[in-house]
Amino acid sequence: MSREHSERSPLLQNQPQKKIRNGWLFLAVFSAVLGNFNFGFSLVFPSPVIPQLQAGDDPRLRMDVHQVSWFGSIFTLGAAAGGLSAMLMNDRIGRKLSIMISAVPSTAGYLVMGAAQGFWMLLLGRFLTGIAAGITASSIPVYVSEISHPGVRGALGSCPQITAVFGSLALYALGLVIPWRWLAVAGEVPVLLMLILLCFMPNSPRYLITHGKRDEACGALKWLRGPNSDYMNELNQIERSVNSQVGIQWADLRSPFYYKPVLISVFMRFLQQMTGITPILVYLEPIFHKTAISLEPKYDAALVGAVRLLSVMIAASLMDKAGRKALLYTSAFLMYLAMLSMTMYTHTTPCDNNRNITVDASLQLTEGHGELTGSVPNSITLVPLISAMVIIFGYAMGWGPITWLLMSEILPLGARGVASGLCVMVSWITAFALTQLFMHAVDAYGLFVPFLFFCVVCVVNIIFTAVCVPETKGRTLEEIENYFRTGRSFTILDS
Repeated sequence: MSREHSERSPLLQNQPQKKIRNGWLFLAVFSAVLGNFNFGFSLVFPSPVIPQLQAGDDPRLRMDVHQVSWFGSIFTLGAAAGGLSAMLMNDRIGRKLSIMISAVPSTAGYLVMGAAQGFWMLLLGRFLTGIAAGITASSIPVYVSEISHPGVRGALGSCPQITAVFGSLALYALGLVIPWRWLAVAGEVPVLLMLILLCFMPNSPRYLITHGKRDEACGALKWLRGPNSDYMNELNQIERSVNSQVGIQWADLRSPFYYKPVLISVFMRFLQQMTGITPILVYLEPIFHKTAISLEPKYDAALVGAVRLLSVMIAASLMDKAGRKALLYTSAFLMYLAMLSMTMYTHTTPCDNNRNITVDASLQLTEGHGELTGSVPNSITLVPLISAMVIIFGYAMGWGPITWLLMSEILPLGARGVASGLCVMVSWITAFALTQLFMHAVDAYGLFVPFLFFCVVCVVNIIFTAVCVPETKGRTLEEIENYFRTGRSFTILDS
C-alpha cells in the first residue's frame, strides 16, 4: 500500500481558516461538564459519609459490612442503567437535553439521601445519583466533542475527566468540615447551575443537521465559532457527513464503518475498567493495611485526589501535542510497571495474606486471625505507596480521559448515541463485578493475584492500542469517519 494512503498520510490541503472565537465554546463546555463535576462528587460520596453514619446516634442508619458494600457499589448499577437510558435518549432527544434530564434523578437522589430515615433511602439515593452519572458519562463527552473544533478538541475532551476529579476533591474537602446531610445539599448546587446554564447553550450542530434543522445548526456554529470564522465550510462538511449515511440497522453492523469503531470503543471501555482502577480506589486503605501501611483515610483521599488531578491536567496539555496513542502507550506501561512492583512486593513481603479485614462500628480497619509475621523496614513499605501513586498517575494520564475522548471521536454519527450508551453500560457493569470480586480474591489467594491479573491486562492494553486504535490527533470528525469507511485514508469525501 502506498505511503499516501497510510494512517499518517497528510491531511487534505484546506483553505486558510478565518479567525475562530473560542469564548462561547468554552462556556458551553463548562456548562456541560458541571455534570461531570457532580459525577465525581456523587461517586465518592460514601467516603466521608460512612464514618459519620457509623459514629452517629441514629441506629437506623448504622451499617454492617454487607450494607456498607452495597452503599458503595449500587452506584455503579445505577450508572449502568443510566447508560442504557442514554442509548435511547442521545439520538432521539439530543445530547444537550439528555444532559439536562440527568438533573432529575440527581436532584431527587440527593434529596432522598439528605432526608434519609433508613438504610433503604440511602440505597435509593445512591442508585438515583448513579443513574444521573450514567447518563452524563455517555452524553457529555459526545456533546463536547461535537461542538468542539479539532484545534481544541483534545484539551476540551479531557475536561469531563478533570472536572470529575475536581468534584471528588470538593467532596473530600467538604466532608472534613460539614455534616453528611449537608453534603447531600451541597451536591444539588452544581446540578442546578448546570441546568440553568444549559438552557442558554446550543444543541450539537451534528444532531441538528441529522434532524433536518439546518438553520438552527448554522446559528449554533456561528455562535460557537464566531461570525468571523469559516463556520459555513464546517457546516457543509458536517452536512456531507450526515448525508453520506443513513440510520443504522442491525444489518449495517456487518459493515466495518460501523462495527470497527463500535467494537474499538466497547473494548477500550472494558479494558479501561479491567486495569482495576475502581477496586484499587475503593479498597485503597485495605490494600495498604494488607501491605503493612496504615494511613488516615482523609490523607489517602487528599493524596489520591491530588495525583489524579495533576495527571489529568498533564494529559490535557499533551493530548493534542503527543497524540492519543502515545499517551495510551505511556499510561499502560506506567501501570504495568507499578502493577508488577505491587505483585512482586505482595508476593515476597512476609505478610499474612490470610488476615481478615473487617469494619467495626466506628469503621476503623481491624485485623483478625493473624498478625504481621515480621517487621517490614520503613523504606520497603514505600513500595506499595509509590506503586499505588504511579498506578493512579498512569491511569489518569492516559487510559482514564483518552478513552472518553476517543469514544466520542471515532463512533459514526448514525450510531454515536446508542454506542456511547452501550460503552458506559459495559464500563460500569465491569466496574461493579471487579469491585465485588476483588476482596474475595485477596482473601482466597492473596494480594499478589489480582495485581498480577491487572499487570497482564496492562500488557493486553498496549497490544490493543498498537493493533486496533487509530491516531485521531488533528483530525476532523468527518475525516475520522471516512477512515473507517475507506480503510486507511484520512480524507473527506466530496461526494
